[in-house]
Order: sequence, then C-alpha cells, then structure tokens
Amino acid sequence: MTTVTAPALGAHQFLRGMPQRHLSYLTSVSSVVKFPAEHRLFSAGGVARDFWLIRAGQVVLDVRAPGDGRVVISSLGRGDLIGLSWLVSPFRWEFGAMTLQPTEAFQIDGAAVRAHCDADTDFGFEFTRRLIVVVIRRLQATRVSMLDRAAGQAVADWP
Repeated sequence: MTTVTAPALGAHQFLRGMPQRHLSYLTSVSSVVKFPAEHRLFSAGGVARDFWLIRAGQVVLDVRAPGDGRVVISSLGRGDLIGLSWLVSPFRWEFGAMTLQPTEAFQIDGAAVRAHCDADTDFGFEFTRRLIVVVIRRLQATRVSMLDRAAGQAVADWP
C-alpha cells in the first residue's frame, strides 16, 4: 500500500492551498486505491462511508431511470472529488459511480472527516467551503445535462 503524504494530497485540485496542519490530518485518514475499468465504487441506496479524490482515470456518476436503465449524469476525472453523501445523514448514496478506465484515487474516511469538522471548526469551515464549490459545479452540470436531455426529447416529440 502506498503511503499518503501531505504534499501528495496538497497537489490534488480539491485540496490545493489547504493549510499544512489540515493536510497532515487528512493523511492519517487517507489511502491510495487503484480500481480496474468498469469497477462499481458504489450504488444508489448503499451506505456512504468514504469519498475519493481522483488522481488518474475516469469515473461516471449514474442513476437508474425508469424505462431507461442506468443514465450517466456526469463524468469525472483527474482533480475531481467523488462522493458527497457521506457528509449528511442518512449517509446513503443518491447516485452510483463506476470507473470507465483504470483509476487511481485517494480514498478518505468520511466519518473521520465529519468528526474532525466538528472538533476543529477551522478545518470544518475550510473543508465545507471547498465542498460547496463541488456541489455548485455538480448542480450546474446536472442542470445542463437535464436541459440537453429535455431538448433531445422535445425534438423527438416534434410532429
């Protein structure tokens, strides 16, 4: 197993510029993981314990849609964060995630990070501020995807 270092974590886009003391804490609850192509990280409804910071590879977020099967909502790659449901009760995944190609990531213990956010408010504020940026980007991407999908359906329904 590869040891996670503060400089390696700090080089990830999500954590770039984070204070050294916070990075040092995160190394204690992180590991480097490698997944083959077509590996399912999680499925909707499963217990959300961890999150991942992608170092290399590509992962899609998907959801089961009635009549359509699995629908890809978003594609994520190097520098992206996967998994937000570990942060808020009931700690269940809302979507699924699957690798499209071999993927390497930092896997981080979500429960430990939640507890540290409560115990160290400076860390909690800094970490939450970064997560909000991810959430806003995901909402914007989902909106665009839904509009594209609706436009395609409207064209198909045209007389």
